[in-house]
Amino acid sequence: MNTQDKLAILADAAKYDASCASSGTERRDSLGGRGLGSTEGMGICHSYAPDGRCISLLKVLLTNFCQYDCLYCVNRVTSNVPRARFSIDEVVQLTLDFYRRNCIEGLFLSSGIIQSPDYTMEQVVEVARVLREEHDFRGYIHLKTIPDAAPELLQRAGRYADRLSINIELPTEAGLASLAPEKDAPAIKRSMARLRVHIDDAKEAKQAAEAVVSMPQAKPRRARPERFAPAGQSTQMIVGADAADDRAILATSAQLYGAYRLRRVYYSAFSPIPDAASSLPLKAPPLVREHRLYQADWLMRFYGFGHEEIVASNDGLLRLDVDPKLAWALAHRERFPVDLNQAPRELLLRVPGLGAKAVERVLAARRVRRLRSDDLKRLRVPLAKVLPFLVLPDHKPLALDDAQVAAKLTPAPVQAALFA
Repeated sequence: MNTQDKLAILADAAKYDASCASSGTERRDSLGGRGLGSTEGMGICHSYAPDGRCISLLKVLLTNFCQYDCLYCVNRVTSNVPRARFSIDEVVQLTLDFYRRNCIEGLFLSSGIIQSPDYTMEQVVEVARVLREEHDFRGYIHLKTIPDAAPELLQRAGRYADRLSINIELPTEAGLASLAPEKDAPAIKRSMARLRVHIDDAKEAKQAAEAVVSMPQAKPRRARPERFAPAGQSTQMIVGADAADDRAILATSAQLYGAYRLRRVYYSAFSPIPDAASSLPLKAPPLVREHRLYQADWLMRFYGFGHEEIVASNDGLLRLDVDPKLAWALAHRERFPVDLNQAPRELLLRVPGLGAKAVERVLAARRVRRLRSDDLKRLRVPLAKVLPFLVLPDHKPLALDDAQVAAKLTPAPVQAALFA
């Protein structure tokens, strides 16, 4: 099988992995003829990073052969799909060729488990080592690590990768035991804990080295501190493969963020697969559910919401008709309206339509003057969304009930085109 045919199979096999965003890493480039690649380059963009940059990564599996039989996975050992396997050199050359043609700015590499977790992890790490040490590749590298692999292999992976990820797979240990009995939830979390320690140690060493260099008359250290996954670690959860509700999913995410300092938790809506087990759902969950989980995740990370207050319904599910922030505001009308010129930052962050950056602009502007409706326009705040929840010198909201507010702030449905 030629490399092009392998690429067609192994790129398609990698499409189910959502944890693929080039953000938060240190900046490197190859200006002045030093090295190859960059974490800042622009090419054909396939994804959006959280900071808004369009990014492009070569996203492939080393192989889709796998000895595990995870029921939700299209590449499970009992699945009847075309199989392929790259050599280490093939992945290296593909990465370099795509970069030189300005198609990518980095590599996302995962793999099915072959022979053993240690053997597979050695192969994945070797790809990154060859790129970094033999080709001086300075682009972005994200390695999907294997929790059952030896700790020293995970440590080596962090020396070459910008980001590491270990998939938690499912929100609950019961779900994992049912659908992926060969995987061990405690082992996954132990590996996450090891990565956190290495990441924290590398960050502290870097800060200490920078502090010494910045001190007057201090002799800079000769050896730079060893890097370890400067863009941190992430994970992915499959949504809708088991019976876990949104409340359980967000509780698991909050625990992962707190215990292991993950940069991101990615949510991937379950996609029905051929010859699926009877224990799996026949239909995929609504894609909007995945979207609402990302919005709720954002509220936990940047808006001060606790996971326990985001899902208020008895069925444990997020509302699909409105976003989680608006749903919370409608469920807590006693907290609104708030005085834009007096409310603390924590409360302004809970106003529907006020993003984190908009809140900072409001706080800066109101130090100078009392803000009115026209000022909000100049601050690029969407008036239609925020005015039902704010008091201003020239505005007091009408007493609307929840249904009226939701209808006013929810976009009208659009008829899908017959011939798109």
